[in-house]
Amino acid sequence: MKFLIAGLGSIGRRHLRNLKALGESDILLFRTHRATLSDDELAGIPFETDLQHALASKPDAVIVANPTSIHLDVAIPAAKLGCHLLLEKPVSDSLAGLDDLATVARKSGSHILVGFQFHFHPTLQKTVELLQAGAIGRLLSIRAQWGEYLPGWHPWEDYKQGYAARADLGGGAARSLTHPLDYLRWLCGDVQSLWAFTGNLGLGLPVEDTAEIGLRFVNGAIGSVQLNYNQRPAAHHLELIGTEGTLRWDNTDGSLHVFRASSIAQGQDHGGGWEHFLPPAGFDRNTMFLDEMRHFLSVMRGEAEPVCTMEDGKWALRLALAALESDQTGRKIILEKGI
Repeated sequence: MKFLIAGLGSIGRRHLRNLKALGESDILLFRTHRATLSDDELAGIPFETDLQHALASKPDAVIVANPTSIHLDVAIPAAKLGCHLLLEKPVSDSLAGLDDLATVARKSGSHILVGFQFHFHPTLQKTVELLQAGAIGRLLSIRAQWGEYLPGWHPWEDYKQGYAARADLGGGAARSLTHPLDYLRWLCGDVQSLWAFTGNLGLGLPVEDTAEIGLRFVNGAIGSVQLNYNQRPAAHHLELIGTEGTLRWDNTDGSLHVFRASSIAQGQDHGGGWEHFLPPAGFDRNTMFLDEMRHFLSVMRGEAEPVCTMEDGKWALRLALAALESDQTGRKIILEKGI
C-alpha cells in the first residue's frame, strides 16, 4: 500500500515512524518546508511540494496532519480520488466544508478515520466495558480535566508561532485539547446542551488558553470539561459518578479505579470497595498511535469500520465551537441532533 503524509510536524512524523515500524515503506511526503523540526529524520524519503503532483502518484491513503485550518485543502481532493484518510483532530477549524468532504468520500468509497487516539487507550476501553455492564449504575455526573503548559509542548519552536497558539491555524484550548469532548461522547453518549466560559488568562495569546465547559447529556447526566494551556505539572483525568458507584481514570499512569457500591452491600469488598486496572506491561503513549495505525490499515483493507468516524470528528468540533459561541454570546447552546 502507498501512503502520502501531508504535514511533517510532530504528529506527522510520529505516523511516519509508526508506518515504518509496521512494515510499510512505500511512503511519499507532501512538504511545504515550513516544519520547525530538523529534516534529518526525513532524509532519503521522496517528497512533492505540489499537492496535485503528490496525489497523481495514486496513494492508497493520505495522512492529513497539516495545520487544522488547512486540513480540508488536502482531505477533499484526496477523498475525491478515493484515497482513504487518517484525518488528524480536530477535523477542521470550522464546520464549513465538512459536509462536502463526507459527500465526496461516500461517492468515491474513501474511508475516513479521525485521529482521536484515546479510543485505543486500554483503560478507557475498559471504562466503556464497565459502563455498558452497568458497573456504576445510571450516570449522574461527569468531570474531565486536561491542562498542559503550552510552552513545553514543542520546546524546539516558539510556542506562540505553533498551530495551538494561532487563530489562523485553528488553535486555542477548546479545539487543540478537544480529546475529552470526543471521548466523553464515546463513554457517556450525546450532548444535549452546553455553556462555557473561556479566557486568555496566562500566556498572552490571541486565542483562549483556558476553557470551562458545562455539559448536559441526552441521558440526563450533567458534567464539565476543564481545558487549559497553563498547568504545571500537566494533569489529565476523568471522574464518572453513577447511582451505584464511581469510575476514576488518570492519564498520568493510565490507571482506572472503580468503586462498586454493590461490593459493600453484598459483603464482597476486601479493599474499600475499589477495584484497580492498569494498562498492560509495556504500554506507553505511542502504543495508542501504533494501535490506531494498525486499525487504519485494517480499515483500508476492508476488514474493519473506523472506530472514530467523520461524524464523531464533526461532533467533537461542534462541541468546541459551541463552547466558543457560548462564551461570546453569554448563552447556553442547544445542540441539534443533525449537524
